Amino acid sequence: MRPALAGIVLLAFATCAHAQQVVPEPDGYRSDNYRTPVPATLRGARVVATPEAEAIWRAKAAVFIDVMPRAPKPRNLPAGTIWRDIPRSNIPGSIWLVDTGYGALAAPTEAYFKRGLAQATGGDPAKPLLFYCQAQCWMSWNAAKRALSYGYSNVAWYPDGTDGWDGALLPLVDAQPQPRPEDAAPAR
Repeated sequence: MRPALAGIVLLAFATCAHAQQVVPEPDGYRSDNYRTPVPATLRGARVVATPEAEAIWRAKAAVFIDVMPRAPKPRNLPAGTIWRDIPRSNIPGSIWLVDTGYGALAAPTEAYFKRGLAQATGGDPAKPLLFYCQAQCWMSWNAAKRALSYGYSNVAWYPDGTDGWDGALLPLVDAQPQPRPEDAAPAR
């Protein structure tokens, strides 16, 4: 590679690396562009990389909470159209609290999130929780921040999520979200 070109490549790499390191931690929740670089920190939470997340998982030292959203069934599908949810694989033993990482939650979704966390912790706000989604996804950051605001005191955030887990060749399993009350079939 020519020296001038090599210098440009190195400068571009250094600029990208620096840009990834300086994502500021906002005071509130992220409400758009969820798949963009995330901060390196979350005030009040412990940020963990894949090796630490794996150690916590192997020791069964925290409840793993997946907050990956699920695409809703499109409205006005023609009669007879078959709808299949996009499959989700998550870390074995995780609880999938679907759609709970958005910047603003509708009251029923927030109630679902609070109920799911209470069930996962047995009502113990000091029980360790580890939140994740995918790499570079603000949804897990938002959900972990929200859990802190609810009084959960032992919160970990795994920003590499299932992408980092899969990249380390760790196991993933097919997942189904925790049901919401509105998902229950009507009584007959």
